Amino acid sequence: MEKIASFTIDHIKLQPGVYVSRTDKIGNEVITTFDLRMTSPNEEPVMNTAEVHTIEHLGATFLRNHPEYKDKTIYFGPMGCRTGFYLLLAGSLSSRDIMPLMVEMFEFIRDFNGPVPGASPKDCGNYLDMNLPMANYLAKRYLENVLYHIPADRLVYPE
Repeated sequence: MEKIASFTIDHIKLQPGVYVSRTDKIGNEVITTFDLRMTSPNEEPVMNTAEVHTIEHLGATFLRNHPEYKDKTIYFGPMGCRTGFYLLLAGSLSSRDIMPLMVEMFEFIRDFNGPVPGASPKDCGNYLDMNLPMANYLAKRYLENVLYHIPADRLVYPE
């Protein structure tokens, strides 16, 4: 069986950043998949499911309400390895193109205080598995360590 593209990225060299994982053409539309890598694979602990779940709820809510990106957002959700998130947007976009959106989204997550949207038994299948303080902390860490001063090599996958 052929190895899928995401398994061909050297995860030993991969560091936290914002990467274009792939672009796909569906009919006349281009979909860009972004790898929002928040932790260093195989070097530091992965994020726990509660904070990942919280970031997912807050990020999806933010994106689907964003004045410019709500109609371009296809999907936002966690990687199975719990080192980051995938964001799928309509359009042919670069990592640099979405940096203002990423800063805005992670500031929203960092500063969010109150009931997590969709964290109720009626709205979510695992609503008790949430950790807002850790989600706030991880968003702050990603902003300060990566997004605010992202170097060019954290916008393109390592060779």
